[in-house]
Amino acid sequence: MPSGKFMNRATLIPAIKQGQVSLATIDDKIRRILRTAIRFGWLEREQTDRTWPLFPAEGRVLALETARASMVLLKNQGDWLPLDKAKIKSVAVIGPDAYPAVPVGGGSAQASPFVAVSYLEGLVAHLANSATVTWSRGLVPSNEIFDTSVFSTAATGGQPGLRAEYFDNPNLAGSPGLTRIDEHVNFSWDRPDAWPTGQASAGSARWTGYFTPATSGAHRLVANSYGLNEYRLLVDGKPVLDRTAQAQPIGLATLKLQAGQAYAIRLEYVHRDHHARLGMGVRRVSELIEPAAKTLAAAADVAVVLAGFDPSNEGEGADRTFELPYGQDQLIDLVRAANKNTVVVITSGGGVDMSRWVDSIRAIVQAFYPGQEGGTALAQLLFGDFSPSGKLPATFERRFEDSAVFRSYAPQADKKIPYREGVFLGYRHFDLVKTKPLFPFGHGLSYTTFKYSGLTVTPAVMPENGLVTVAFDVTNTGKRKGAEVAQVYVGDGHASVPRPVKELKGFAKVSLAPRQSKRVQITLDRRALSYFDETDQQWKAAPGDFEVLVGSSAQHIELRGKLSLK
Repeated sequence: MPSGKFMNRATLIPAIKQGQVSLATIDDKIRRILRTAIRFGWLEREQTDRTWPLFPAEGRVLALETARASMVLLKNQGDWLPLDKAKIKSVAVIGPDAYPAVPVGGGSAQASPFVAVSYLEGLVAHLANSATVTWSRGLVPSNEIFDTSVFSTAATGGQPGLRAEYFDNPNLAGSPGLTRIDEHVNFSWDRPDAWPTGQASAGSARWTGYFTPATSGAHRLVANSYGLNEYRLLVDGKPVLDRTAQAQPIGLATLKLQAGQAYAIRLEYVHRDHHARLGMGVRRVSELIEPAAKTLAAAADVAVVLAGFDPSNEGEGADRTFELPYGQDQLIDLVRAANKNTVVVITSGGGVDMSRWVDSIRAIVQAFYPGQEGGTALAQLLFGDFSPSGKLPATFERRFEDSAVFRSYAPQADKKIPYREGVFLGYRHFDLVKTKPLFPFGHGLSYTTFKYSGLTVTPAVMPENGLVTVAFDVTNTGKRKGAEVAQVYVGDGHASVPRPVKELKGFAKVSLAPRQSKRVQITLDRRALSYFDETDQQWKAAPGDFEVLVGSSAQHIELRGKLSLK
């Protein structure tokens, strides 16, 4: 993917002739493709059919339902949410992800909808007749830093910009194919013919010059590339940012600089990805946060901080930072200091470092990437048009050091990474090391409460080729309608190989009116009790007693039972 680099006639035919791949395997793969084509009716009509609506109203309804169901209420101190529309007269919307909309992350899965409702637009529409909504992006975006940084080709009397040298090889070797002055470093050479020398598939570049700060103090140096592309930034000959030694494409560094002193800048770039992008700039730390953010937050009844990532800094091909992008932690601190009624909404594909402010913020929402109706869904969630029911599909660690992969994250000297964690990933790892995560797998708060009771495991002994039903009651003990995702885990403490304390084996979402109860049934088969034996290369289930656990998350177990396998 996306080409036939490995799976093609040249590689497969010899493998078939040598008996390494059977024709039956090839036929099976083709049948899978054909079944999908038949299922969706692709063989029944020409695929140039333009009669299907491209922007159906039903699609927006489904997108809204999906966004509402997927947002997770992580924290709600003192049941502060939902907000009362009758009492809230002003809302300050602050943060880089507030506007424009960030419906999806970056990479091959990125799809641009015809219309995407930003968080700002969603709140404005929702409160149109009841409250005033003000907005500040809070932080100066990196692209603006890239486009406004002032460099010079000489310490004194030089031309504005940096001396750029472009090479037709990835090694900065030989004579450059092009030398010119670039006023700023903020480029995208995604087209094959966009590289200045026409060799984007194997290019490198070097920029040299000087930066002279107007005022003394801490300055933030920012650089950003894409995927596997590499860069190194040196200031006065000392390495400051090194994309060759880190996994994340975004580089941040803070230096104390003296006003009027010329600092030598050297930026090197090597293109190693199908997308060629690079940006670099510097700005005084005190100028990263817009002054309006504090003013608006202090004047509002409620402040909503929209923090997180976007396609420029989170996508496929490279890991993003565990920390929020530059300045966002400081922005959250500033807003919270100005307004105790602050809710933080995170746009990201997974957990982020919240340790700096998680204890002081009243409510936190994990929005993930909510799609085209994300703004509408968030406004409805904050003001109680529905009760949140989303649950975390991953464990959110408090520190990156708590992660199962922390000790093996960086490549070794041979550029290989050993997978030492085995099956102990996510909640399995936290159960093993007995470390409490920030928010556990399966966690998600609601505006109502639920009670679990009446667990039965039938039959108590699993038949040789039969099924076992785990049944229990879930009751809405609160005062409003809500939905709960009940989770069933199985613990195997007697296998001959190391096993997790428990593993998720089934779940069910149940919607309940106040005081309503429903009987939930989840079926377990022999595979639910099995593990993969690496020696025998097959799935095995060890006879003995298994623990059956039912709960609202991996750490909130409400009911316990037992299941035996003879």
